[in-house]
Amino acid sequence: QRRSLAPSQLAKRKAGDEDEEEEEEDWQPPTGRKRQKAAAEAESGECYRSPFRKPLAPLTNRPQCLDSSQHEAFIRSILSKPFKVPIPNYKGPLGLRSLGVKRAGLRGPLHDPFEEGALVLYEPPVLSAHDQLKIDKDKAPVHVVVDPVLSRVLRPHQREGVKFLWDCVTSRRIPGSHGCIMADEMGLGKTLQCITLMWTLLRQSPECKPEIEKAVVVSPSSLVRNWYNEVEKWLGGRIQPLAIDGGSKEEIDRKLAGFMNQHGRRVPSPILIISYETFRLHAEVLQKGTVGLVICDEGHRLKNSENQTYQALNSLNTPRRVLISGTPIQNDLLEYFSLVHFVNSGILGTAQEFKRHFEMPILKGRDADASEAERHKGEERLKELISIVNRCLIRRTSDILSKYLPVKIEQVVCCRLTPLQTELYKNFLKQAKPVEELKEGKISVSSLSSITSLKKLCNHPALIYDKCVEEEEGFIGALGLFPSGYSTKSVEPQLSGKMLVLDYILAVTKSTSNDKVVLVSNYTQTLDLFEKLCRSRRYLYVRLDGTMSIKKRAKIVERFNSPSSPEFIFMLSSKAGGCGLNLIGANRLVMFDPDWNPANDEQAMARVWRDGQKKMCFIYRLLSTGTIEEKIFQRQTHKKALSSCVVDEEQDVERHFSLGELKELFTLNETTTSDTHDKIKCRRCVNGHQVRPPPAGSDCTSDLAQWQHCADRRGLQDPVLRAAWDAAVTFTFHHHSHEEQRGIP
Repeated sequence: QRRSLAPSQLAKRKAGDEDEEEEEEDWQPPTGRKRQKAAAEAESGECYRSPFRKPLAPLTNRPQCLDSSQHEAFIRSILSKPFKVPIPNYKGPLGLRSLGVKRAGLRGPLHDPFEEGALVLYEPPVLSAHDQLKIDKDKAPVHVVVDPVLSRVLRPHQREGVKFLWDCVTSRRIPGSHGCIMADEMGLGKTLQCITLMWTLLRQSPECKPEIEKAVVVSPSSLVRNWYNEVEKWLGGRIQPLAIDGGSKEEIDRKLAGFMNQHGRRVPSPILIISYETFRLHAEVLQKGTVGLVICDEGHRLKNSENQTYQALNSLNTPRRVLISGTPIQNDLLEYFSLVHFVNSGILGTAQEFKRHFEMPILKGRDADASEAERHKGEERLKELISIVNRCLIRRTSDILSKYLPVKIEQVVCCRLTPLQTELYKNFLKQAKPVEELKEGKISVSSLSSITSLKKLCNHPALIYDKCVEEEEGFIGALGLFPSGYSTKSVEPQLSGKMLVLDYILAVTKSTSNDKVVLVSNYTQTLDLFEKLCRSRRYLYVRLDGTMSIKKRAKIVERFNSPSSPEFIFMLSSKAGGCGLNLIGANRLVMFDPDWNPANDEQAMARVWRDGQKKMCFIYRLLSTGTIEEKIFQRQTHKKALSSCVVDEEQDVERHFSLGELKELFTLNETTTSDTHDKIKCRRCVNGHQVRPPPAGSDCTSDLAQWQHCADRRGLQDPVLRAAWDAAVTFTFHHHSHEEQRGIP
């Protein structure tokens, strides 16, 4: 029989009777190692204890819960401890506010309105002590304060602009109307002001909740990526915009449907950035819901209320509309009416009422042949129009930038035609007879073709060489006028007056400075000539035209603006990229040919003189003397005078040209040094010499009476043009200086 070797059992058997001891002696336990150890411990009276075994401690602190109230109090004392975030070294807020529990006490603004530099858009009315007792604390209005992240970087004029925009879209300026036009000139930060407006509306309102849920930004396709980058730049990842600049129809429809289906206080992607073309093609998806705000960049695209883009945007279900355009008036007042009508429908009546009451009297009063009574009536209607429109339009000129940007010198350079160009020009006028097609100032289809041919001839004879070879109308027998052995494979600058001047400007700039140059033209064929010239002179260049994809455009612009990039010239098609591009890597811009629409030229010339520019800027506008280019420039002057009169409120703009002078488009003045200078009756020049300086602080871009006529080298303030004059004293030169800052050193 096996017996237990436990110490307690061994002790019992040891204290037993002798009989049991004898029996115990007869039995021998196994001689294993463990058995021997246990037997030795039994003999010594000590108990074996494993080193890995710890004794149990008795519970002496057990709460004595005599009744249920004490138990409940104990549990509440445990649960009342503040929540601790289970993250090592976490130093953020401790979450004192429970999830889903409404904050107690008075409602407060999102940001401190009394902080130094705070931009307060709305301040609740001051209440007396008696009114404070009666008011419902849950409905009391709060301050609306711009996020300090943005208000710290806003300049004074931008703070004023944000306040104006917010007042307009919240119907505080015009009761019942929620739209406005941001008509600041190029370079004043319209994009930043609109981003500040969107962020404020998406986050707060006097009712202590977001004013809107979603916003849509519609822009030209070349600026979609730029808008996305600007939002990322200024908001620093606080918001995730949705930018759509390509993809299949199904993919775009899916993204737009997902955007429209977002609702609630925290929408994942509350800003949609889309191009005009994509919006027009997918407008049905966006029209199924509501949008809090729509912003139309380069809004002068909506000048025609009959086009599909205008109709698609106008049918969007949103009361708040902001239209951005540095050039709201481009061709006539009726287009201006379309823009105002889009943002605030009805404040100017119908189109017929506007034309009868405003447009016709104002245009008659602006005509050079107007009577005194017509001028007086036009001025009265103009004042009435300005008083209505100024309630929803804000306009600041680029003079504000003089505090922040370097000097800008804008110069109009009139270049004589070469003998080849002159003969081709006169030969065309004799054969085509475009004047006979021009009736009552209206341009026919054949006249438009003649205008294009003459404009290309002014650029370079190579652009009409193929027409001379095919002997088209106006160019019969013109092939014999070209030099023997002439070929279009190589560019010959000496055959074009403007190309000759451009060649001098580029050569002097390259050899005397490290400046970069932007070349702008309306024709891709002219850009082809620029490329040939750059290759022959070994200038490094990049080119942007309508054939380049949107993504590639952003890359080449970023590369060109880098100070380390080797490219010397940026070739730009004004039709493809004249709006919105930031080319601050260059500080010289050559506008090689004029456009009928002054807004296109103004947009293209504003690419270099804008925020971020560190160098003095030079703008060269090249015109062929006595040709159709000067007539186009004169027509631009008439439109700009109208724009400055209505938008800039300049009442003393000269009435330069009669509309009947359009019939003189197809003439060539070979005797003048500048046909435009002759027509404006310059009060500063006597016998072709400047005798009186321009008025201090004047804006020469809107008043050509301050044209500076320099028939000799004394008036050349630009060292590049001065060197070009010394190299080529044969071309006639005029320049119009626009000094934007302290003056020329």
